[in-house]
Amino acid sequence: MIKTEYYKDLTKMNTFGMKVKARCFVEYDSVADLVDIEFGDLARPVLHIGGGSNLLFTDDFKGTVLHSKIDFIEILDESHDPQLVQHSDRTSLCHFDPAKRVEKPVLVSVGAGVVFDDFCDWAAKEGLWGVENLSYIPGEVGASAVQNIGAYGVEVKDVICRVYCYDTVEEEFVSFGVEDCRYGYRDSIFKSPEVKGRYVVTHVVFALSRIPQPRLDYGHLADAVKEAQSARASELTPSLIRKVIIRIRKEKLPEPSVMGSAGSFFKNPVIAHEHFERIESAAKAEHGADYKVPHYDLPDGTVKVPAAWMIEQCGWKGRRSGGAAVWDKQPLVIVNHTGEAFPEEIIGLEKRIIASVKQKFGVELHPEVDHI
Repeated sequence: MIKTEYYKDLTKMNTFGMKVKARCFVEYDSVADLVDIEFGDLARPVLHIGGGSNLLFTDDFKGTVLHSKIDFIEILDESHDPQLVQHSDRTSLCHFDPAKRVEKPVLVSVGAGVVFDDFCDWAAKEGLWGVENLSYIPGEVGASAVQNIGAYGVEVKDVICRVYCYDTVEEEFVSFGVEDCRYGYRDSIFKSPEVKGRYVVTHVVFALSRIPQPRLDYGHLADAVKEAQSARASELTPSLIRKVIIRIRKEKLPEPSVMGSAGSFFKNPVIAHEHFERIESAAKAEHGADYKVPHYDLPDGTVKVPAAWMIEQCGWKGRRSGGAAVWDKQPLVIVNHTGEAFPEEIIGLEKRIIASVKQKFGVELHPEVDHI
């Protein structure tokens, strides 16, 4: 079924809780419905949302907002699709160690409208490894493949096998192997200017595993999991890791239903090693010779520095500006503190944070959140 509404209130369809409207709103339940939509007749521009968890609406949307309710999770027999055979046999796809591997990945097809955390919950209960570290990230499956969501050392590209889409220009169904998606840090081909908005994700095939594949090398995750395992006297399972991840996220991030936000607002900057050394030297001079700047050394010699640390060092943690504020438990998050914040207040705070980080560290932060 296709549902069309005009001047639709989007307040509850974006986790920031911006009080905006869409000139036209179209929601569909199936792939067949999607084909029936006359894309050429839709009010422009056209925006496809997947839960509104990574968006900042800066004003009423003057075009058409599309939303998928394609909702299914299905374990596949890869033999029916040669393309899946081609792409599911990559041992790096789910971080398989070929020496330990005794079976192929379990291919799971998931509708674009499925809430991503519901999929994580389903996988954990099925004993399938691969997405447990991505638990409790808001949004839907289709949007996860566009944004390349990530957390705790895992990005969704690590477990994506294939992304199926409807090409609104050629009016045909197409699919993209994980290499074709040109995944980068919170980026993909679907966000590139030349094709943005052209492809509508219908479903995503993930390559999961029944072989234990824990990824615990991010921050203090290993210690937190070991503590939980000891307290429960339980074995290491996707469900256990999922519970730990959810607890950590709840401690750090606000519940969108309680206080509006888009989660992490800024990308973590990647800088040259020489630049990092200058930052570290200045930090030691300020905090003492034993002070350690949090960072992650990347294979190409560059260094990823947490934007949250930089923002906190600039004194922004917990500060308010009108109806907007920096979350007092995680400075990477900007919140709609009053529930009545205007987009201009969020943007104004964003700009001041960027300017202060640039002045102190010589690093320009870039928003992870899409401004619409």
